[in-house]
Amino acid sequence: MVTGGFAAVAAHPNPRGLPGSNVLQQLVNGAEAWALAIALLGAFVGAALWAIASHTHNHHYAARGRMAALISGASALVVGAAPGLVNFFEHLGTTAK
Repeated sequence: MVTGGFAAVAAHPNPRGLPGSNVLQQLVNGAEAWALAIALLGAFVGAALWAIASHTHNHHYAARGRMAALISGASALVVGAAPGLVNFFEHLGTTAK
């Protein structure tokens, strides 16, 4: 259909549309698992540093440990929410005219 001299285009995402799509999905799943594992490790290390530094009255390292634990938690939040955010904005984009 041509309106105003421009052809209408459409896109319909299909996760199985290309060869190797299942391998790409496995890579994404594996990367997400690794990212969550690293965030968990960072939270453990940050919390341990925070606890030890607080116990020894080292306020500088206690603040660093607290920041590491909070950043690790925030990164896990971003990793977990990323698929939902991408789907939300993809759906929002399909409603634009």
